[in-house]
Amino acid sequence: MPVKNRFAELLPEITAWRRDFHEHPELLFDVHRTAAKVADLLRQFGCDEVVEGIGRTGVVGVIRGKTDTTGRVVGLRADMDALPIIEQTGVPYASKTPGKMHACGHDGHTAMLLGAAKYLAETRNFDGTTVVIFQPAEEGGGGGREMVADGMMDRWGIQEVYGMHNMPGIPVGHFAIRKGALMAAADQFDITVTGKGGHAAKPHDCVDTTVVAAHIIVALQTIASRNVDPLKQVVVSVCTVETDSTAHNVIPQVVKMKGTVRTMDHKVQDFVETRISEIVSGTALALGATATVNYTRGYPVTINAEENTDYAVEVARQVSGHVDPDTAPLMGAEDFSFMLNERPGAYIFVGNGDTAMVHHPAYNFDDNVIPFGASWYAGMVESRMPAA
Repeated sequence: MPVKNRFAELLPEITAWRRDFHEHPELLFDVHRTAAKVADLLRQFGCDEVVEGIGRTGVVGVIRGKTDTTGRVVGLRADMDALPIIEQTGVPYASKTPGKMHACGHDGHTAMLLGAAKYLAETRNFDGTTVVIFQPAEEGGGGGREMVADGMMDRWGIQEVYGMHNMPGIPVGHFAIRKGALMAAADQFDITVTGKGGHAAKPHDCVDTTVVAAHIIVALQTIASRNVDPLKQVVVSVCTVETDSTAHNVIPQVVKMKGTVRTMDHKVQDFVETRISEIVSGTALALGATATVNYTRGYPVTINAEENTDYAVEVARQVSGHVDPDTAPLMGAEDFSFMLNERPGAYIFVGNGDTAMVHHPAYNFDDNVIPFGASWYAGMVESRMPAA
């Protein structure tokens, strides 16, 4: 099952959809235009059911096979939202919306799944039911969580679910995946340090919150270097430091910091959350200040089920012949994890070639990826639900 000929025929049409999405990027849950076009196309394809407004602005399409002797239901997911980035690609179909662009390739993911949906609705060469899932708000909004909370899995009886993301640096059409933890959990924290402000020329009369904050930032790095097993992945990064003064000669009363924690293991995640609070409060106390931590859990670890990863690898090998089944895990996060927490499945990377990295203003999805990605989506259905 190499790249399906039908997707070579459909490439100009799928590319046109992709570039239209690229010209009209939308953020988070505000994907009304994109979702409306997706729903309209699914209806044109002859999907048996098309439902909008799942997880606020998500779209679900149902395609029934020629037969259904097993009752099997397979879900396929793509994300629809863009990023608040000023585009610098210079392509003719660049974003028409200032300050927004498809810098992560979700336009390509949506177009590829639409192509697969059209093919599956035409052929229906499978035994069971396909549910195509178009999700909003992957970029920090938790759209996957919202669709799950809206009852999507139970409403359509989804038994297993698969997703895909393009990856710059991997040759076009090559695939990469791994069993178990593929992408990290992403949490965030807010730290507020309170001391005693005053004149910078009289530090002895103050409790210098900038010094306290500096000690906290350094001490937090000991979590990765001295508290967690070196064989376990963890990142603790303080990314924003803000004081309540902008003067050159004022010791601020308050310093606020924001940061992120990335982990690949639930136990490590729990430990780091506790350890941050201990370090922050202890360091502040030792230096005469007070400090509070607000820790927020974000996307969970993206964990590929072993058996379902084998299925994904098998189909990828049939499509392209170039598959890395043990790719290195990434410390980036992905809210497809919420769906994988509900049902077994797998998430795979498809190569986007030698392009700018995702989330870069010069990034652009390579349309040559489309036949490979669409073939893999369709192949997962035909492989997991072979025609009776």
